[in-house]
This record gives sequence, structure tokens and C-alpha cells, in this order.
Amino acid sequence: MVMVFYGSNGKSNPVSMENRVEHQMKNQITYDIHLPSDLGMLYKVRLGLHNLENSISQLSLCHFKIQNTSTLDTFSLTVNKTLPLSLNGDRWIEFPIHWPLKEALSVVTYHLTVFSRNILSERNFVHMTACICGTHGDTGDRSLLWPLQKVQHGEENESFLVIMDAVELGELDKIVLLISSKTDCKLNIKKLHVKEAAKDYPIYVFEVNEEFSVGANKPEIQREIPGSFVIRGDKQKNYIDNNLHKEGTQGEDMTEYTVKVYTGDQRGAGTDANVHIILFGNEDKSEVFQLSESLEHQNPFERGKVDTFKIKTKKLGSLHSIEIGHDGKGF
Repeated sequence: MVMVFYGSNGKSNPVSMENRVEHQMKNQITYDIHLPSDLGMLYKVRLGLHNLENSISQLSLCHFKIQNTSTLDTFSLTVNKTLPLSLNGDRWIEFPIHWPLKEALSVVTYHLTVFSRNILSERNFVHMTACICGTHGDTGDRSLLWPLQKVQHGEENESFLVIMDAVELGELDKIVLLISSKTDCKLNIKKLHVKEAAKDYPIYVFEVNEEFSVGANKPEIQREIPGSFVIRGDKQKNYIDNNLHKEGTQGEDMTEYTVKVYTGDQRGAGTDANVHIILFGNEDKSEVFQLSESLEHQNPFERGKVDTFKIKTKKLGSLHSIEIGHDGKGF
């Protein structure tokens, strides 16, 4: 069992429950733990089972109590939950710490919808987690491939819903994806939607549009996905993907850009990697585009060549910068 403590100035590293205090009462275990002094006022705890591989162990937690041995400030809570929450389910629970005369945060159920092309067919070969981050901390790494809900299949697209409970995160700003596999496979992820289960809005949209290749040579990939935009009400209702083949906003709000890439004329200038680009404007930024279909060449980014690409995205305003990069694959 491990715990992570969140304070007004940050969070602790995972704290292993190893240092038991002697003379325990029946069905009660007390631990001495040492937290960094610069965490500030504690406001939440995440408790979980560190590793469930090759194990069917469960933890039934009835009551939780924490006391500062210097000030004797005490917080206690009746929990009555068993970890994992279901077979192969979430192995973490979170709860806010209530201090006298201070308003505590509440526990919220979040709906994370994943839009992809092939995750469902590869789910038996990969391990995939998401850490949702906001102004009030993060969820830690939560599994995305344990019992799924609202699974939808399209001809080239699919989506599924993941439900997780966490102390309210405030305004969401990024999601950290961690994908690992010992078997060679490619996951094509389009985007992620996050909202509170009890509310229709806001919906936080995280555009991904990337293919992740994992396997024996590269068993793990971590990617930080910044928030793209937020759907806050009925005016933006048309964006929501009832039909998964629809991408981005409606047609009249789309802008087409022509991107020309001039590859250098020196040895090693070209690349076989998967190249991507993001456009930044004074009104918005685009999703991630893979520059794969050159109008001139079947094999783009060869030494001394010019490749032209057409991309369509939502209105960005006046462009001021781009991000361009590749995944390091090949030569």
C-alpha cells in the first residue's frame, strides 16, 4: 500500500506503508511517515496498491486517520472501500482532508472519453494510463483499459468511456499519457474528452492525432497532451462527435493551410521518421497534424526536396508560430 499526499505547495512522492508502529490493535495498523515540510497545508490523499501484477490481493479499507505528531491536528474519515474497486479495476482512491474552519474540496466522478482508431483491438497487448492534471493537482496514473463503458465502433473510428473518481481538479490543463507494451503494436489516438459526470459542461478537449509505436525496442512512451480548448455550453454543442467520422468543428469554421517543407541539401538532412506540425494563432492553436501525404513525393523529407501538404483546421486567427518535430523513428 502506498499513499500520495497533496498540499498547497505541491505533492509528496509515493509513501510506502512500511514503518509500522508496535503494539497494534486488532484490525488496525499505525504507520509513522515523514513528509516534506514544504508541502504546505495538506488538502488531499491518494491511497492505492502499488503493484497488482501476478497478484489477486485486495485491500479492504474501513477507516483512515492522520495526525500531525507536532501540532496534534487530526483528520479522520470512514472510507469502507475495497481496492481494486473491481476486477482489474482502478487501484487508487482519493479523499479530501477536512481541517477545522477550512472549506474542503469534494470528490468528483470524471468521464474520460477516448477517441481512437484501433485501441480496442490492441488492448490485450498494451498497458495504458492517463494522469489528468488541473489547478488542484492531478489524478495520478489511472488505467484506461480496465472495464470500459459506452464502447462505439465506426468503420475507421472508435470511442470508449473511462470513469474515475478523484478530488476535484479545478480547471484542467493537460493529460499525461503513458503507453507500454512488450509486443510490437501501434496505437492511433485521435483525442480525449474530459468532463464531470454530473454536468454536461464544460467539456475539456485534448487533441492528440498521433500514432504511438511501442514494443520490444521501445517498450514505453510518455506523452504530455496540453488542453486544446474547452466546450462551455450550447453555443459549441455542434462540436461534440455524435458521428465519429466528423473531425474538429463544422465545415464553415474550417481553414485550409498549405505547408511547404524544404529539406536541407546536406548529408543526413532527410528523415524517415513521422513528422508532425502544430500551428499557433492569436485566437487558437491547431490539433497535431502528421505530415505524411506529400503532394509531390511518395516518400517525403528526402535530402534536397520540397514537399507540400494541405491541412484543414479550425480558425486560428493570425499565425505567429509553429511546432514541428518527429518521433525519431528510422534513419
